[in-house]
Amino acid sequence: MGLIGQPVNRVDGPLKVSGRATYAYEQWAVGQPLYGYIAGATIGKGRITQLDTTRAERAPGVRLVMTYKNAPKQAMPGEKGLSEYDRAFPVLFGADVRHFGEPVALVVATTFEQARAAANLVHADYVGDAGVFDLAENQDKAYAPKNINAGMQTDTAVGDFDSAFAAAEVTLDQRYTTPYEFSMPMEPHACMAAWHGDDVTVFVSSQIVDSARTSIAATLGIDKARVHIVSPFTGGGFGSKLGIHAETILAVLAARELKQPVKVVLTRQQIFQLVGLRPATIQRVRLGAGRDGKLSAIAHEVNMFTCAYAEYAEQTAVTTRSLYAGANRLTRHRLTKLDLQRGEDVRAPGESVGLLAVESAMDELADALQVDPVQLRIVNEPKADPERNVPFSDRHLVECLQEGARRFGWERRRERPASMRDGRWLVGYGVAGGIRMNFQFPMKARVRMGGPDGIAVVEADMTDIGTGTYTIMAQVAAETLGLPLEKVKVELGRSEFPTGSGSGGSFGAGNSTASVYRACLALREKLKDSPSVPEGGVEAEGEVN
Repeated sequence: MGLIGQPVNRVDGPLKVSGRATYAYEQWAVGQPLYGYIAGATIGKGRITQLDTTRAERAPGVRLVMTYKNAPKQAMPGEKGLSEYDRAFPVLFGADVRHFGEPVALVVATTFEQARAAANLVHADYVGDAGVFDLAENQDKAYAPKNINAGMQTDTAVGDFDSAFAAAEVTLDQRYTTPYEFSMPMEPHACMAAWHGDDVTVFVSSQIVDSARTSIAATLGIDKARVHIVSPFTGGGFGSKLGIHAETILAVLAARELKQPVKVVLTRQQIFQLVGLRPATIQRVRLGAGRDGKLSAIAHEVNMFTCAYAEYAEQTAVTTRSLYAGANRLTRHRLTKLDLQRGEDVRAPGESVGLLAVESAMDELADALQVDPVQLRIVNEPKADPERNVPFSDRHLVECLQEGARRFGWERRRERPASMRDGRWLVGYGVAGGIRMNFQFPMKARVRMGGPDGIAVVEADMTDIGTGTYTIMAQVAAETLGLPLEKVKVELGRSEFPTGSGSGGSFGAGNSTASVYRACLALREKLKDSPSVPEGGVEAEGEVN
């Protein structure tokens, strides 16, 4: 039928353009909610010495003021594993202030406006500590983490970099810095929690449903089966919703205390304070090459921020391990503890800031050698992975560079920087290579058919963060089952559905569609000897490991 890859209308498009796609804060199915608003610390580091909530408690509509003095007991984060997103995320568990804006109270009231107004009446006195906030001033305190993001090696070395660099005909030794960066999705981080007996339903803006479920259960110390996640639509994430944050835990705790649904949403300003950030970096790149441009030595060393209570090491130098050839190589990652909120994944973690440094260095080397920057990259194309010496399954960087040069009219560029003008405007021609790891995670999906309408229903706890998951999964199912697209219904974002990898790191589409494809093949196998779908229906699951 050729549905895959075709420019079809998004199956969820009508819901979104009509406002009928329900996001976390827009859920009303469980009844009239209360509204929570977070009051944050106004110092960068220290301890609360006095906390006065009297005025807030007496304010109109206020039902609860939760602080570390009356918050339910929560679990502390366990040992760091490969998945940061599954760990407990306690909030309001002590008088210490670890970073500016850290929650000191949650005010719950009948309306959002009442909760926000009352939160301004919470008064805290502090004793401040001399915090550490500047990365450059504290570089000498850097340490080597056990490993970096996704369990990768902290350092790597091949050959003898120092000797090769010293002997190189042309060398470059440059430092680059990148700032803190924040995810700012269109849909703010939001949650509504509703308890029913010992179970809680959590409507949350999430990129990984199973991780949200695991983290909430771990924080509360309850059975994971008691937590039910609903996240049918997520309005962008960029990595910031791979794990949960304060608004989710606080909504769950307050709803249990009040025995009524509670909604909590972060304001735009609070996202800067309560959601993790991409660490600032100081990067040193050293390149050694012959006059022909071929690299003989390449080193990429990174020092980056990490917060004092939750280590996060972005894989900034990892791309350098595979991008260009060179017999003598070195990569290092170091962390400097600062008193800021935790570091977390922000779009293309590691690769984006690391490539900026390495590709800038390659441009500077091209200028020093007086060679074409495109040609410099082509002559350093590796035949196999330059560190592990294993073949690439697929690699087309040279073809991309050549085709890009052709389309952009690269031959018209002037070699001297800032020398091309269009009237009063400077015109720049630039080139950069890129490489990114391909994550593969377990993913399950279920497909079932039954009833006279001939509809195939696809179920998975996969999320759609605005990237078209509903549509691509429907396309795969329709084509594999031989159905028109309108005969496929995709249901996503519920923890009761088969467990998947979630959406992030560019792994969601590949993992989810592969599991749907396998489920459809299994369903076809069950139906191959049947003239029609059995009266009770039929279903099958597909899995990617």
